[in-house]
Amino acid sequence: MGSGKTTVGRALAKKLNQRFIDTDHEIEARTGVAIPVIFEIEGEASFRQREADAIRDLTVQQGIVLATGGGAVLNADSRRYLHERGTVIYLRAAVASILQRTRHDKNRPLLRTADPRKKLEELEAQRDPLYREVAHLVIETGRPNVQLLVQTILDKLQQSGAAASSTSTRPAMSHASNPHLQTLNLDLGERSYPIIIGTALLSDAALLQAQIKGQRVVIVTNTVVAPLYLAQLENSLRAVGKEVTSVILPDGEQHKDWASLMLVFDALLEAKCDRKTTLIALGGGVIGDMTGFAASAYMRGVPFVQIPTTLLSQVDSSVGGKTGINHPLGKNMIGAFYQPQAVVADTSTLNSLPDQELSAGLAEVIKHGAIIDPEFFDWIEANMSKLRAKDTQALAHAIARSCEIKADVVRQDEREGGLRAILNFGHTFAHAIESGLGYGAWLHGEAVGCGMVMAADLSYRLGYIDYVSKTRIRQVVAAAGLPTVAPDLGEQRWLDLMEVDKKNEGGQIKFILLKPLGSALITTVPQPVLLETLRHCCAAQ
Repeated sequence: MGSGKTTVGRALAKKLNQRFIDTDHEIEARTGVAIPVIFEIEGEASFRQREADAIRDLTVQQGIVLATGGGAVLNADSRRYLHERGTVIYLRAAVASILQRTRHDKNRPLLRTADPRKKLEELEAQRDPLYREVAHLVIETGRPNVQLLVQTILDKLQQSGAAASSTSTRPAMSHASNPHLQTLNLDLGERSYPIIIGTALLSDAALLQAQIKGQRVVIVTNTVVAPLYLAQLENSLRAVGKEVTSVILPDGEQHKDWASLMLVFDALLEAKCDRKTTLIALGGGVIGDMTGFAASAYMRGVPFVQIPTTLLSQVDSSVGGKTGINHPLGKNMIGAFYQPQAVVADTSTLNSLPDQELSAGLAEVIKHGAIIDPEFFDWIEANMSKLRAKDTQALAHAIARSCEIKADVVRQDEREGGLRAILNFGHTFAHAIESGLGYGAWLHGEAVGCGMVMAADLSYRLGYIDYVSKTRIRQVVAAAGLPTVAPDLGEQRWLDLMEVDKKNEGGQIKFILLKPLGSALITTVPQPVLLETLRHCCAAQ
């Protein structure tokens, strides 16, 4: 205690672009009770067990810097988990230094004694051998200068090869039982969360327990996904002691409405769910959006976790905290920004995905390459046949890179104040298609694919991209099995529908266009040029 674990850990996490977790704070969050009160009511033995449980759960996570309590090493299982699953840094401080730093701290139960120095000496004699047993690195703190200590740690980690570059945002490969697991971190300060990508995650009870904090969970799914994966998830959660309730909604975009949302609220109230209940979205983008919106509103906010089961939701809609429902006059016009606790993307669920749904997901993959990463776009073109054949490695790369791109954009603009709007490339046209034809007539990804072809045509007409780039967009959308010819809704109907869009300002329709391929801009366009695009794209090409 008092060695600077929390202060140094927080600064180190920032340098490594990782998430910081303190086990004491985790225990307080789980129990709703301060550490001194737990000591007073339950005693140290009970606290140590809670601490060991937290360490067991947290050490399966990746992309984190974890600060443990000083007594964590007293538990043999905790020592094993820490040493085997991570790189352990022992910040060693002299008793005199610790005494100086903790003399005014009233939240240290073990130092509530007549002779704190003697107690610290006893603790050091007991714990120092255990610290040295578990540690990979020992850092003498001396007179603490946080930045100097952090740089020393970074230098030693680099020498040992134990950490990635402090500027790296690439996914971490990890987890001894699942070598194909990848974890990204969406850094939003206190709202940060991991995006975990891998196979057979629905059966990984330990991983699910680590990501789903609440003892009581409510799974929201639909009539298509439930027969495939609901029992598997329920069994995994019950195996780690969770109390599970499930809500099965009708399937389809046409049911992304107030009536379905009420079914979720009805189930929560009938089950007398409290604020510590965690909602789990098991399904595609519709289920994810509705569950997130329900979580944001129930009792003014309860935790939720995204477990996306479609390609579209794994590469896009589950990440970033956009939640909501549709209105007959506009898509996603009612909702909230509300971040999940975690995103757990089990790529095994894609094996049961119909080809049409897979193609719909590929639209969002294409989008990420088109607006930000031209090299990724090149890769998509070259690997489209593998993606449509559900090649495991190709899909894993497409999902991870798409999540990286979206996470980086969301980190810079969480609430779509500007930059984040570029993620809507093709969506102004797509939302009009969905509203105009009726929700469910086209899949969302199908509308986005066609919308990108239209946005590329508009970009070309304005001189932002060349003919080759416009053609590449249309060809890769077609190769993904997506429509490239827009429905003829009538020019005025098109304009009316596009005027109901969240990006619009002052009655002017805003578009996300390419300038050039691999870069995006948000702009208004002259109506005559827009009408040319509508006439061209609604006719056979």
